[in-house]
Amino acid sequence: MPNAFTQEQITQEAHRLYGLLGSVSKTKAARWTLDDCRAAAPLTLEINRLKKEKNAVILAHSYTGPDLVYGVADFRGDSYELSLKAREVSADVIIFAGVWFMAETAKIINPQKQVFIPAGRAGCTLADSMTGADLMRLKAKHPGVPVLCYINSSADVKAQCDACVTSGNVFDIAQKLPGKELIFVPDMLMAQNLEAELKRRGTPKKIISSGGSCCVHDKYRPEHVKKLRADYPGISVVAHPECPIEVCELCDYVGSTKGMAAYVARTQAPVYGMLTEFGLVNRMEAEHPDKKFIWPFGVCSYMKRNTLANTLQALADPLPAQTVSVDEQTAAAARKAIEKMFELAQ
Repeated sequence: MPNAFTQEQITQEAHRLYGLLGSVSKTKAARWTLDDCRAAAPLTLEINRLKKEKNAVILAHSYTGPDLVYGVADFRGDSYELSLKAREVSADVIIFAGVWFMAETAKIINPQKQVFIPAGRAGCTLADSMTGADLMRLKAKHPGVPVLCYINSSADVKAQCDACVTSGNVFDIAQKLPGKELIFVPDMLMAQNLEAELKRRGTPKKIISSGGSCCVHDKYRPEHVKKLRADYPGISVVAHPECPIEVCELCDYVGSTKGMAAYVARTQAPVYGMLTEFGLVNRMEAEHPDKKFIWPFGVCSYMKRNTLANTLQALADPLPAQTVSVDEQTAAAARKAIEKMFELAQ
């Protein structure tokens, strides 16, 4: 339980949080209130106190709740941004508010550090769609073909790859690999977007893929884009490359979570249609209160398992399910793929 804080401390913290979250949606119909922030204040105060005491750092993915992202996170962003931060931090303890493969990646990069994930074994439909054994069988059918894996994959899949990629660097890295064929796993929809983009760039490759899709982004359809344009003249529609290719082809911008945020920041539109997870919409509302955002739907229940309460648990007295470990052999092979990504992304 949080330490006892004075009413003055709680009130000050509630107003700090409200200054950050007052423009942010809790749902389509409601925004964060001062009472919401007052309820969160004892938890954020205690988490921020414990971070200093334990020399810990909190990395929060943009898809987690805004109370985590703005209340206690030291760094927030997408998979690539947080992978870089996990590589750079000097803290003894890393709390990764995200899903399991992200925390696993942080542990692979920092084998000497303690890594905990508040949500425990929070899954991911992409990462869970393929095992290392599945990839070994696919590679056997296509000997000698370079292999890229999306960062949204398990450690045993990363261990079978030549390089890891994120949605922000996949196109550039794919161009750099030799040959006219490329294995890309486990996102089947991103594979289609990758093949189309390489063709547009004049560096076509046959993309061989297997796996699954994101349970948020795979639900968007062309009719959602068409309805947004009909309802909001002049709208700028942005999407993630985890969306179906027929959706991406209708959008004004397609890119990573970081890329979408940068696009919103540098452009001016009467309204933005966000074909992505609700957490990024929250970030955009907080960071651009002068801009209007329309979000059709899409919530990752896995990401939302990270809460202030279980973040406090992971800091104060982590449970076995929150403790991240990767066996040495798998970690060493996966680390090569991750480091290759950093090298090729230069």
